[in-house]
Amino acid sequence: MSFETLGLMAELLRAIDSQGYTTPTPIQRQAVPVILEGRDVLAGAQTGTGKTAAFTLPMLQLLSQRPRKGRAPRALVLTPTRELAAQVGESVETYGAHLKLRSAIIFGGVGINPQIEALKRGVDILVATPGRLLDHAGQGTVDLSAIEILVLDEADRMLDMGFIHDIRRVMKLLPNKRQNLLFSATYSNEIKRLADGLLHRPALIEVARRNTAAETVTQHVYRVDKDAKRDLLIHLIDAGQWSQVLVFTRTKHGANRLAEQLNRADIEAAAIHGNKSQSARTRALAGFKDGSVRVLVATDIAARGLDIDRLPHVVNYELPNVPEDYVHRIGRTGRAGEEGAAISLVGADEAKLLKDIERVLNKTIPVLPMPTFEPKVLKAAPRPEQRSRATPGNKSKVKKKPAISRNAGSRAGDKPADGQRKRRRRNRPSQSPGAAR
Repeated sequence: MSFETLGLMAELLRAIDSQGYTTPTPIQRQAVPVILEGRDVLAGAQTGTGKTAAFTLPMLQLLSQRPRKGRAPRALVLTPTRELAAQVGESVETYGAHLKLRSAIIFGGVGINPQIEALKRGVDILVATPGRLLDHAGQGTVDLSAIEILVLDEADRMLDMGFIHDIRRVMKLLPNKRQNLLFSATYSNEIKRLADGLLHRPALIEVARRNTAAETVTQHVYRVDKDAKRDLLIHLIDAGQWSQVLVFTRTKHGANRLAEQLNRADIEAAAIHGNKSQSARTRALAGFKDGSVRVLVATDIAARGLDIDRLPHVVNYELPNVPEDYVHRIGRTGRAGEEGAAISLVGADEAKLLKDIERVLNKTIPVLPMPTFEPKVLKAAPRPEQRSRATPGNKSKVKKKPAISRNAGSRAGDKPADGQRKRRRRNRPSQSPGAAR
C-alpha cells in the first residue's frame, strides 16, 4: 500500500515524498482514512511507529478543505512534554509545507510574549502543553471556542504526569461539537475512563498487542552490582565504540552525577531533565543529534517526545518504577523500521522491577554474561568555580579569583594583617565597614 491509496491530497503527498517516505506504517494505514471520515478515534500503537503522522496528515487535509472563520485556532494538539510539542509542531510544518495553514507551539520554560504575538496573528493548528495553554487562557490570549479537532497525543503519559485535571479544565473551554483523536502507546483503566468521557462512538485502532516493544529492538540485561554500573557503562561505550547512546536514570540528581562522571572519563555527555531550563534542554538535545554530545543522560521526561533518527543504543542505567515506562524508554531506538539495541543494567535491588517489566512484555529478557574489564580512572572533579562549564561545547570563561599579595595592605583591596587593621580603625574612626581603603 502507498500513501496515494489513503486518500491524501496532492500537496500532502508532495511533502511526504520530499521526506523520502514511500509506504505508510500500519497505524497510518488504519488511522488516516478513518480520521478523514470525521470519526473520533482511540488509537494505540507501539512508540516509534508513526503515530504523529497518522493524525497530522489527515488533520492538515481536513482543515485545508474547510473555510477559515476568524483567527482563532481550529485544531488543538495537547502533548505531555515540551520536547514532544516541538516534535509535533515540526511535523505539522513539514507535512503542511505546501498548504496555506498557520501553526504555533506553546509550552512553558520560555517567554510567553512571542507566543502571544503568534496567537494574535492567527493560527489554524495549535500544539501545546496543558499548563502553558491554561496560562494563556487565564490571560485571555487564546480563544479555543473554534476548535474543530482535538488531539490528545501520548494520553497515557499525560495521565501519568498528573495532567488529568488540566485536561478537564481545557475541555470546558472547547466547543461541544468537535472531532476527538486520542493516541496512546499504552492502555490502562485510566485511559479507558478518559476515552469514555471524551470520545463519541470512536473507531478503535490497535496495531500491536498492548504495552509491547517494537520487534526491531533487541533487548538484553546485565546483572551487575550497583557500584559497578558506571564502570560497566563506560566499558560498553568504549569497547563498542558507541557514538550515540541515550541513558536513562530514575532521578535528576542521578542524571547530573552520571553525566559529570562520563565527562571525567573523556566521554562527552550531557544531562536532560525537568530541572533544566528549556534552553539548556534544547542545547543538550541539539548536541546529541549533531554528534558533539556522545551520551545523553535523561530521566523519564525524555521517554516520550524524543525522535532521534537512527538512534542505535538505549541503556537503562536504572530500571523505571513503572513497567510501562520501560516500553517508552526503549522505544527511542528501533524507530521507523530501523534496528536498535536496548541494554538494562540491573542490580540486585531491581530484581522485582525486572520481573514486573517482563510480566508486562510477556517475555523474558535475555541476560548477557558480564564482560571482563578494568575500571577506568576518572579525572579529578572540577573545582566548584569551574562547574559552570561542565557541559561539552561551553566556551564561557571561568572567572579567576584575584591573587592576594603576601605583603598585606600593599594594594587597594588586599587584606591587612590584624595589627594593621586595628591601627587603621583607631586612625579612621569615621570609616564604615567594608569601605574602600
